[in-house]
Amino acid sequence: MDPVKLNLGEKGEGAFVIMEGDEQLGEMVIAIRKDLLTVYHTGVLPKAEGKGLAKKLLLAMTDYARNNHLKVSPLCPYVHLQFTHHPEVYKDIWKR
Repeated sequence: MDPVKLNLGEKGEGAFVIMEGDEQLGEMVIAIRKDLLTVYHTGVLPKAEGKGLAKKLLLAMTDYARNNHLKVSPLCPYVHLQFTHHPEVYKDIWKR
């Protein structure tokens, strides 16, 4: 399995992705506008479920947000749930 990679277009739209060779196993769809990173969706292929890929995507996204001084708007249900259940971990980047 390849490391998490960020594919970001010129307009600030893209996704964090996890690949295995040429196959995309998971993605976290985002957009960045000024100092706000919005997470729209996190998805993992059924055959890759239960391997912690969503958590790896979450860690990559939060590391990126912190390193680039961005706030995060968690519209994605998975990310919102993680932020809600662990507010102390994400309080520095969570745009409520």
